[in-house]
Amino acid sequence: MRSAAEGGRFWILLIVVVALDRVTKVMAEAALAGDRIINVVGDVFRLRLVYNPGAAFGIHVGPYSRWFFLVVAIVAVWLLRRMWIEASPTDTLRRWAVAIVAGGAAGNMIDRVLSSRGVIDFIDVGLQPASLRWPTFNVADIAVTCGAVALAISLWREDAERRRAVQADTG
Repeated sequence: MRSAAEGGRFWILLIVVVALDRVTKVMAEAALAGDRIINVVGDVFRLRLVYNPGAAFGIHVGPYSRWFFLVVAIVAVWLLRRMWIEASPTDTLRRWAVAIVAGGAAGNMIDRVLSSRGVIDFIDVGLQPASLRWPTFNVADIAVTCGAVALAISLWREDAERRRAVQADTG
């Protein structure tokens, strides 16, 4: 049986990601109000305030997008918590990955609850023309992406270990 402290680590990681996300979004809204753009590294890396009522890359499912993606985020956090519980206590990469993804999902979920305008995005990377720019994103999106990559690595390592064990048993 896992200790309460061990289970609490999931929520601590989630809260850290949400806090970083919220702080940066509040700062971005204050600094970038009125369509202001701040060039950080020329035109390649800039800060620009955008509200995304849809999901990643502007995916939109009509007038109910806000509520649809809110429910998706709640389900995702619940499923990720289950993955944390079911992960081996020694698989730190997997456990951190699911908590970080959950934190990112929760961060964007909070935006959907707080405003009908959508998720606050403010990191703008790319080259001109506009077709060579990545869709504007935020700290929660970074957490989801990095956590998903870490989770994929964890699952790949587990699969590789399983294949080695099968080969050892049959060879």
